[in-house]
Amino acid sequence: MENTEKDLTDIHKQTDQIQTESDVQETPKETDQPQDEKTADDKKQDQKKETDEEKQELKEDLKDGAKEKDKKFFKRKKDKKDEKIEELTDQLKRQMAEFDNFRKRTEKEKSGMYSMGAKDVVEKILPVVDNFERGLATASDMSDPFVNGMNKIYKQLTQVMEDMGVTAIEAVGNKFDPNLHNAVMHVEDEDADENVVVEEFQKGYLYKDSVVRHSMVKVAN
Repeated sequence: MENTEKDLTDIHKQTDQIQTESDVQETPKETDQPQDEKTADDKKQDQKKETDEEKQELKEDLKDGAKEKDKKFFKRKKDKKDEKIEELTDQLKRQMAEFDNFRKRTEKEKSGMYSMGAKDVVEKILPVVDNFERGLATASDMSDPFVNGMNKIYKQLTQVMEDMGVTAIEAVGNKFDPNLHNAVMHVEDEDADENVVVEEFQKGYLYKDSVVRHSMVKVAN
């Protein structure tokens, strides 16, 4: 009986010892829990970093692929239809440019021909104007109906010439200009400056910017 009680006492002691050891072993696990949680956070951050890197690599791959695709697109050989369209387009542009040059050249030639024709007509009318001026210069009585009628016709004729762009060249009192004046006489004149027109024998005329007839003048030396 005593042995039995002794055995029970030993069993209880062993049980308590085992329980104590078990508690001691469980305590480090509780202290190690924060370390396990920290490791998990680090793993999450590492996984996120790896994911970001994979996304960046994917973007770069897509970008490189797009560039390569563009290069292949531009390097793609044109088909015959596109080449024919480009050829016809270039030919059309050339023809349009040639036609535009032809149109401008034709307009310039027409304008030049019109100017030449108008100058010829004006040049043939000028002697008639000269005769009107000579006749009116010799008239003594401007109130005479005949002289008055001639004067009106002369004014009408000169007005028509002005409307056409014909103007008289100014000569007396101006510097001699070989492009406008034709010097037929030189005279010594102390009252006039050198190389100045002192007298006009025949009027000169311009058609727009072109000389139809030079003024016939006397120039002071």
